[in-house]
Amino acid sequence: MTLDRYADAVDGLEPDAGAVETAELVVTDDVLVKAFALGPGATLDAHEHGDATNVFHVLEGDPTVVRGGEEESLSAPAVVLNERGTVHGARNDTDERAVITASLCPLP
Repeated sequence: MTLDRYADAVDGLEPDAGAVETAELVVTDDVLVKAFALGPGATLDAHEHGDATNVFHVLEGDPTVVRGGEEESLSAPAVVLNERGTVHGARNDTDERAVITASLCPLP
């Protein structure tokens, strides 16, 4: 048994090209941590959380993160703060799987 929730949750995520697969790593009354595995060419659509802060952790690959009017290709490991109300998303422009986690707190 391990304290790590990442490996078991993400090992089975093998998205096809253009697809996104997800797994919930932590769900409590006040925080959600969710993994997003992006296949080659996949997009996590831009969205916002008006009542919560969202933090992306780039854990595998080289996704392009979109925040507000900016976008940047990042390599793992990386952390991106998405303040409340900031439009954010990601896409995978590479030929390999990219994995990010998103932490949302507090839950709306």
